[in-house]
Amino acid sequence: MFEFFVRKQYWHWSILGTLLIFSAVWYSVQLDVQINEWFGEFYDLLQKALAEPGAVSLQEYYAQLFTFFQIAAIYIAVNVAINGFFVNHWTFRWRKSIAEYYQKNWHNARTIEGASQRVQEDTLKFARLVEDIGVGLLESVLMLIAFAPILYGLSKSIIEVPIIGELDHSLVWISFITALGGTLVLTLVGMKLPGIEYDIQKYEASYRKELVHGEDSITRAVDTDINNLFYDVQKIHFKSYLHYFYFNIAKWSYLQGMVLVPYAALGPTIVAGVVTLGVVSQTVRAFSKVAESMQYIIRSWMKIVELISVWKRLSEFEKQFKV
Repeated sequence: MFEFFVRKQYWHWSILGTLLIFSAVWYSVQLDVQINEWFGEFYDLLQKALAEPGAVSLQEYYAQLFTFFQIAAIYIAVNVAINGFFVNHWTFRWRKSIAEYYQKNWHNARTIEGASQRVQEDTLKFARLVEDIGVGLLESVLMLIAFAPILYGLSKSIIEVPIIGELDHSLVWISFITALGGTLVLTLVGMKLPGIEYDIQKYEASYRKELVHGEDSITRAVDTDINNLFYDVQKIHFKSYLHYFYFNIAKWSYLQGMVLVPYAALGPTIVAGVVTLGVVSQTVRAFSKVAESMQYIIRSWMKIVELISVWKRLSEFEKQFKV
């Protein structure tokens, strides 16, 4: 599965390409920091304009909008060109390296159940999921590194928080505790999902294989056999619906609740009138970015579950044709 990083013919993609993706993600995060600063300046400008008519000229107002346009244009260009177009090519090269390795060993692999699906479908899924999860994880780490110091500095203006009272850099601690606590709880709630996803693919493969054999032989895919196989497929899908049901309840309840956390924490400070609208906007956005970066596992759990399932299938497949 990792021939992409071993074979010399792919090094310009695997090594240089990875460095380019890293650089693009880092630059995107820096642009996001600039956007956060812009929000602070823009909302302070709005507050000034609304509080004192004529204090802000129309030229100043549109100049702020043009500043955002400039930052956003660069952000879009980087994400479309590198994080979109280039990453798609990078992912396919990884898929190609895996497929070539399996094709080279096809004489040993072709008799294994579901071999064609492993080579044709799972190689693409694996490359896409690793790219998606890997880039997302990198972005989360860089986002945390960039926004944690910003939130740390903005927390100095917070006079106190509900229940806790006065606490230095309180918003940093609150974001860490709520994000990590939520991640732990939801990981425990969804811990059975990878195994269920693996079983879904296993039963679907057995059902599909019997149907393929039925195309070539009238003695295969008869009513009893095919009905039993489909019953297994139905049972495991219904089991997954139940587990995803309570996982999604926990996940979305937590994520929606987190939207209110920074506003609740800022309550005493806002009511006391010691901060401007721009500072509130910057603080809430920085809090959200820090929390989101540490909620990465929660937000990507479905993809992680699918990746674990694909990984297990490909690992077993490789073990079988290497024997």
